[in-house]
Amino acid sequence: MPRRAPRRSAPVSKINLAPVRGESAPLRSLTILAQDPSVRRRRKILTTTAQVMAEPLMDGPCGARIKVVDYDASRDRLYLPMKGGYQQGDAWLDPFKQQSTPTLLGNPHFHQQNVYTIAMRTLGHFESALGRRANYGFGGHQLHIAPHAFAGANAYYQRENRCLSFGYFPGRGGQPVFTCLSHDVVAHEMTHALLDGLRPRYIDPSSPDQGGFHEGFADVVALLSVLSDAAIVGSVLTEQGLVRAKRTLVSPAQLTLDALKQSALLGLAEQVGASIPNGSGSALRRSVTMKPSPRWLHDPEFEEPHRRGEILVAAVMNAFLAVWVARIQGLGPVLRGQYDGQRVVEEGVTAAQHLLTMCIRALDYAPSTDLQYVDYLSALLTADKETVPDDTKYRYRDVVRKTFGAWGIQPISRPESDGCWEPFGEQVSYRNLRFEALRANTDEAFRFLWENFTALRLARDAYTVVQAVRPIARVAPDGLIVRETVVDYLQILTVRGHELGALGLKRPEAIPTSREVRLYGGGVLVFDEFGRLKFSIGNNVANTRRQQARLDYLAREGFFEYRSDAEFSRGFFARLHLARARDRWAPGG
Repeated sequence: MPRRAPRRSAPVSKINLAPVRGESAPLRSLTILAQDPSVRRRRKILTTTAQVMAEPLMDGPCGARIKVVDYDASRDRLYLPMKGGYQQGDAWLDPFKQQSTPTLLGNPHFHQQNVYTIAMRTLGHFESALGRRANYGFGGHQLHIAPHAFAGANAYYQRENRCLSFGYFPGRGGQPVFTCLSHDVVAHEMTHALLDGLRPRYIDPSSPDQGGFHEGFADVVALLSVLSDAAIVGSVLTEQGLVRAKRTLVSPAQLTLDALKQSALLGLAEQVGASIPNGSGSALRRSVTMKPSPRWLHDPEFEEPHRRGEILVAAVMNAFLAVWVARIQGLGPVLRGQYDGQRVVEEGVTAAQHLLTMCIRALDYAPSTDLQYVDYLSALLTADKETVPDDTKYRYRDVVRKTFGAWGIQPISRPESDGCWEPFGEQVSYRNLRFEALRANTDEAFRFLWENFTALRLARDAYTVVQAVRPIARVAPDGLIVRETVVDYLQILTVRGHELGALGLKRPEAIPTSREVRLYGGGVLVFDEFGRLKFSIGNNVANTRRQQARLDYLAREGFFEYRSDAEFSRGFFARLHLARARDRWAPGG
């Protein structure tokens, strides 16, 4: 018989190998505006490139988590979508890399790329800090973004429509101002969407702090996102003369707290603030310059959500500046008392990245409802200590406590020591518990609650539901992985107005005796990698002090004119902005 020719194997280069576990996701670099068209370098609008996860893109651009749908409701106009793909071999192409900024500003496709890229980068910040994929607050995988949604000085997130909507309006001189071109505004609105997915009850009617937290936290993420980008920080400081372009040396006088507070890096939405008719001709908000005072706690002006949010921004951003200045001083001068400009930028970026991660991680250690700033401060301190136990060099936690304390905000837990949450020390039952199931199954988590209602001090007569179970894997500075599981639960007690007295509560006159009233409680349980309960963090539905304060506030704000909590929450962010528009436009939510 004739011998058969040996079968040739396929060349190795042709084999489509599966990705190795732990392999880094490929990244795509895309051009965006560094802040907005008003921030310039040598009279040119400042652009930068942002790296985001590379993924197959449909027209829009449309990816797995972000879908840009460019429909203008005011003009009933659908803009042609930016073409997807942009892949050539192993290189991901940027269609706007070599274009001039005037060309970019007038190109709707660039506007579409700008919002997609900034939203994806903000999503990346959250997922990196949380150690898991981030979810939205609605049923679905994709958030829709409309870069030219309507004519108007507004931008907002809507849970009901699963979208971010950005407006446009004529600025001073008649030139159009597009809110979708402001890095701060896009990151702010994207943060609302991600925070709503992580803590959906934070838009429920509650305290002034909870209303202000959404606004303040979104501002904090927007500011620290910009400050985490070395290219942006270096370019902005160079243009302002803080870093001399040729010698890259900085005078110590230019690196004081007061000098840095006036930087364009610490203002929000410069172009929008300078263009609106009732603006001041400067950045939309510069909360970092506010003079701290504990009196705001009793000032009715600070019950408005935007004003309340500025307190949080001022505390966090002053902490950032204090750490940045301390890190700069640790460098020492390099020539004639001057500092190395490149190192100044590096130290600022490092401080911003640490604080941004710290602020996002704190959400896992914050109560799931009725959040107050004192709760968030303890969550901030705990989240950082769990991952970075040794904080002796730059003392981020001490600085944060000091800047919050200047506003009269003290941690609600262990204020006499480290301010972190008290570890759970009571005896609990683990019978019938399967930890592998607990890491992913809400029913298993509810079983743990059911077995330990008394130990956890939960109200048995309240409706109880486990909202989410979130496994966490975070990398500590020493390279070790910190694994935890967070269980979010909610308790709701529904009573009539005339029944409040039996619970130790005084019925406000705005509540009819027959009106249904919902009292909320809830929190998070944090388990270590062995399935042991580390922290029980929450607000008890039977806490009469908090419940009374909540009812009194809602009565003053006219909440009981709404028929239900759901009616109040519907369109929350758009309404929040419209109420603010009488004074000054703000990214509304």
